[in-house]
Order: sequence, then C-alpha cells, then structure tokens
Amino acid sequence: MQAASETILGLETRFWQSMVDKDPDTAMKLIADECLITGPMGTMQITPKKYGEMTREGQWTLDKFEFTDVNVVRPNEDTAVIAYKVHQTGTMKDEKMDLHCADSSTWVRDGQAWKCVLHTETVMGKPH
Repeated sequence: MQAASETILGLETRFWQSMVDKDPDTAMKLIADECLITGPMGTMQITPKKYGEMTREGQWTLDKFEFTDVNVVRPNEDTAVIAYKVHQTGTMKDEKMDLHCADSSTWVRDGQAWKCVLHTETVMGKPH
C-alpha cells in the first residue's frame, strides 16, 4: 500500500480506536463540520459536537475491530475514499454485538488536516 493509502488507513484506524477507547475528543477532530452517516438505522447529518455527545451518552461499547479487504482510491490530491470489511464486537443496549460489515469513508483534506465527510456501513451475514 502506498504512503498516501497508508495515511488514510491510519486515520480510519484512529477513528475506530477512538470508539474502543470512548475518546470523543479524538474522533471529533477527525469529523468534518458537516458529515453524513448511513447505515442500518438510516441516514443522518452529524457535527463533531453531536458525535461527541453520542460517544459520551451512547448505550454501546466497541471492544474490538478488525479490517480486511482494504482498498483506497484517491480521485484527487485532497480526497480519498476507503472501503473495507470490518468485524466488530462489543455491546449495543446491553446486548452482545458481533457484526461483520462492509464500510466506507470519504476523507477530504482541509489545509493540512484530513476530515471524514461521509461514512457508510452495511451489515453483512457472518462468513460461512
């Protein structure tokens, strides 16, 4: 993986690790002022502040995550899209969570800082 792709993978990993650590300050620094999220529960527009509140007050934990099949494309110098499969375990509303998902994020460079402007998640069936 070339250096630019490794940078984006590093950002995505850092964002996921901030969820494991319940560290909203780190995650908030990685989210654009206007970020879109899509997933099993629908779509929403989120700000760094709102994400911080969800992290602090959310009824979930993320214990572990593992990426596979990672791909990064760079349509231009200041935009990157990463797509991957992720296995994540933890709890959601006191119920065990063990999910296999296909995720993607779009990152845009604002000056020297990269910010996530879109994150998508599709729950997949467990591998056979």
